[in-house]
Amino acid sequence: MRRTPARRLFAAALLVASVLAPVATTPATAVPAALTHHGGEDCPPGGLGPDLTARLDKTIEDVRKQAGIPGLVAGLWMPGKGSYVRAFGVADKVTGEPMSTGGYVRIGSETKTFTVTALLKLVDDGKVRLDDPIDDYIRGVPNGHKITLRHLAEMRSGLFPYTSDPDFTKDLLSDPQRSFTPYETLAYGYRHKNTFEPGAQFQYSNSNLVLLGLVVEKVSGRRLVDFLDKRVLRPAGLRHTLLPEGSEFPEPHPRGYTDQTLSGEVTDSTDWNPSWAWSAGAMISNLEDLRRWAKIVATGELLSPKTQAERLTTLPTGFPGTSYGLGIFDASGWIGHNGSIPGYETVTVYLPSQKATLVLMLNTDITTQGGQEPSTPVARAITGIVTPDNVYDGVVPPR
Repeated sequence: MRRTPARRLFAAALLVASVLAPVATTPATAVPAALTHHGGEDCPPGGLGPDLTARLDKTIEDVRKQAGIPGLVAGLWMPGKGSYVRAFGVADKVTGEPMSTGGYVRIGSETKTFTVTALLKLVDDGKVRLDDPIDDYIRGVPNGHKITLRHLAEMRSGLFPYTSDPDFTKDLLSDPQRSFTPYETLAYGYRHKNTFEPGAQFQYSNSNLVLLGLVVEKVSGRRLVDFLDKRVLRPAGLRHTLLPEGSEFPEPHPRGYTDQTLSGEVTDSTDWNPSWAWSAGAMISNLEDLRRWAKIVATGELLSPKTQAERLTTLPTGFPGTSYGLGIFDASGWIGHNGSIPGYETVTVYLPSQKATLVLMLNTDITTQGGQEPSTPVARAITGIVTPDNVYDGVVPPR
């Protein structure tokens, strides 16, 4: 049974085996857009060959229809073998405009990879230590004298997720254009007791990453948006990635569709204000930037080798095949993160053993009848074909 919106609010997917249940296809669909191949970085420009290309085309389109996804973009780059970049379905269910590989999307919890990278830049600068308690930087955090920055980045703080508070859900969905400050969102979580002692277990919580965003601002003396721009986005060469101030959204972009409403009805959430997610999930990017970012995150191009090694030291999540490090996961060898925010989902992962990159961008976050994030069956299908020894498989934990 599909979860009610109030119980599945706004967290990125993590990985655990699940079976895709059939879902009715979206009524407005279009023939997939023309195939576009992007080469470079030892990826032959001719693609993956006609047989593999045709197999991916059919498989992805079948999964898209089955999962009820209006539109999606899939990008796959495999050095020495080739590349595959394709848009499927529609960007706008009303007009029938085809999905395009060139648009921006909201990337949800992939934002966490940027925020934690910013924090780790400060670690390399010698300005913070991962085992410092959050109390050293931000006051008023429940059990803040025991919770370290490492606990926050690893999702092991025990802080109650503010997105699980019923009043937060009601307040946000009653006015999706409302602007939230970080301290306002944290206050919803602080109403509840911590769920466990720091380090005892894994629990996905956006409260952790909002606090880390505040730490970056406190220590750097800059707004997070400015620090990210100067120390992360520019050095990474990402010219189409941003942390918006409010509901602004660069063109072109697909319309986004969600059922996270008070009534449970599907609605267009394209222009909702993502300020509630801030350093945990508000960023925007495009296909080429996410492709570049996948490798940077997994290989540590912006960090010292010592700090990158700490980042990649992952711990069990309780979900089979998945471990979590400092703002990243390892899912059957794929390193990176995924994102979910009302109307959009993304997956950006890198497989070091094959130097392969996979990026998915969807214009819906509506879960399947099996309760999965819609990006999961797409990623599973693609990796099942091209990397059968490393199959991405997952579903979001309870929100």
